[in-house]
Amino acid sequence: MGNMRNLAFWVVLLLLVLALFNLFSGSNNALQSNEVSYSEFVTSVEQGQVRNVTLDGEQVRFRRADGADYVTVKPDDAEITNLLIDNNVPLKARPQEQSGFQTFLMSLLPIVLLIGVWIYFMNRMQGGGKGGAMGFGKSKAKMLTEKHGRVTFDDVAGIDEAKEELEEIVEFLRNPQKFSRLGGKIPKGALLVGPPGTGKTLLARAIAGEAGVPFFTISGSDFVEMFVGVGASRVRDMFEQAKKNAPCIVFIDEIDAVGRHRGAGYGGGNDEREQTLNQLLVEMDGFEANEGVIILAATNRRDVLDPALLRPGRFDRQVTVPNPDIKGREKILGVHARKTPLGPDVDLRIIARGTPGFSGADLANLVNEAALMAARVGRRFVTMVDFEQAKDKVMMGPERRSMVMTAEQKEMTAYHEAGHALVGMTLPKCDPVYKATIIPRGGALGMVMSLPEMDRLNMFKDECHQRLAMAMAGKAAEIHKYGADAVSNGPAGDIQQASALARAMVLQWGMSDKVGNIDYSEAAQGYQGNTAGFSVSANTKELVEKEVQKFIQDGYDWAMKIITENEDKFERLAQGLLEYETLTGDEIKRVMDGLPPTDDSGNDGSDEGSAPSVTAIPKAKGKGKKLPPADGGLEPEPTT
Repeated sequence: MGNMRNLAFWVVLLLLVLALFNLFSGSNNALQSNEVSYSEFVTSVEQGQVRNVTLDGEQVRFRRADGADYVTVKPDDAEITNLLIDNNVPLKARPQEQSGFQTFLMSLLPIVLLIGVWIYFMNRMQGGGKGGAMGFGKSKAKMLTEKHGRVTFDDVAGIDEAKEELEEIVEFLRNPQKFSRLGGKIPKGALLVGPPGTGKTLLARAIAGEAGVPFFTISGSDFVEMFVGVGASRVRDMFEQAKKNAPCIVFIDEIDAVGRHRGAGYGGGNDEREQTLNQLLVEMDGFEANEGVIILAATNRRDVLDPALLRPGRFDRQVTVPNPDIKGREKILGVHARKTPLGPDVDLRIIARGTPGFSGADLANLVNEAALMAARVGRRFVTMVDFEQAKDKVMMGPERRSMVMTAEQKEMTAYHEAGHALVGMTLPKCDPVYKATIIPRGGALGMVMSLPEMDRLNMFKDECHQRLAMAMAGKAAEIHKYGADAVSNGPAGDIQQASALARAMVLQWGMSDKVGNIDYSEAAQGYQGNTAGFSVSANTKELVEKEVQKFIQDGYDWAMKIITENEDKFERLAQGLLEYETLTGDEIKRVMDGLPPTDDSGNDGSDEGSAPSVTAIPKAKGKGKKLPPADGGLEPEPTT
């Protein structure tokens, strides 16, 4: 309806401009076709060929003896009156009314054009919202219909507890008498909280598909405008629209854009965002009840939301949507693989076991990457090899086989990664080594990936110390092979990760006997508003740094000891990486035992148990290159 009004306005404006153009052009054409010079007019008067004359301002209209009408323009200093009286020509004068009307229209036209241009740009600035240029305060909520693709709870997997909470809301809408006869009331709101990609928006769409009631969706940023009060007006309009369609569901995505703590110094009491939040609080639970309107909201920043928004009566339920566990990942893979033809060797449980920490969006991306890789080589279905390659690409980044590495750089990378893999395979509390590679991926020249056997819920002190040893094994390997003076900047990422883990052990987890069971993390980070009156003495800071340094140094010494005691395995693994470039966990074990990676040939071409000869790299070589961290994290290469 608003679009029709805008179209009608522009049509009327265009017709007005055309009419004015035709008016002026028509009169000018008529004047030009019958216009004569003033001297010709005087000659005609003196010769008696003029019947009558009409003076219209500066214009002189006259009719000749032949009956034709002509017009001319009188010069300012011409005495035309005396000329006509002396020659007995009838004279009539009138005010220039038509010229004044034309002048008025000409003065009005620029104003009309300016108003039209202003309305156009204001409409564009508001994104063409409802009501055209005057629809600042109109809600931008969109009703989700079947054409957007119907999603049901069958399409949601891996988050069973969250799904059960929301299925109850759908049941409320379908059969409210089931709960109201026992005094139960329909929840006014549900807040979906969880990391990015866990399926919060997908859950909301599933509710829309299951409930069979109107479903309005809007983003939190749609309320925020440059004019104070516009957001509050949009909240009011949204709830009015929802009441007309009750029972219905309103979904606000990324509510933290408008629901942050009030009074946090973002602009004072007249801040647009705060006024919008105030209106939202009143509409959700104020004097007027909003019966039949359920508010769903999603955020991954629950800590920044205003407490008044989270109290019962507004968001009655806070549904946590976590990353799925191994069973949930298997179900999610099954959902996304419905439209993908799978080969007979594909085992979704094995894939789920090898993807700890993956969110639903990550798993959807994994299935898509596997399908693309299979299509790239012309397969009719997706095999397990495609899933393995897709998993490596998602977890470690794409291979950079075009990157030129010298033999010396490649060898140093191999020894660095061999140190990580050897220590990781030796220490029992380290996650099993999944794969080691010296093919550059992402921002790293090589990588060792470890995967837990099951989802990790806790971190233990002895496990942390072993992880520190694995992280520092790369630097220990370089120093063991090439000497302390030839160590490169490759272990920079390892040191960064080891420092973060050691500081967490000391500052947060109470794993240092000297520092004690005190949480110093907030004081160390200077967390806003939570450290008033909480300071740390210089002695405590020094103690903390000494403990962090001790933990890291102990890990380094442990790694150096393991590499020194397993010299033969270390050399075999480094040479195996140089030859094969990529080895899986089982292949690493075979190579360290002096066997070929597979059982195909029965031998690897070298004497079993003897370390192959290695040419030492000059100490100046390898400096300034980037090596990967122990757990496969990616860091950008350093600039030189």
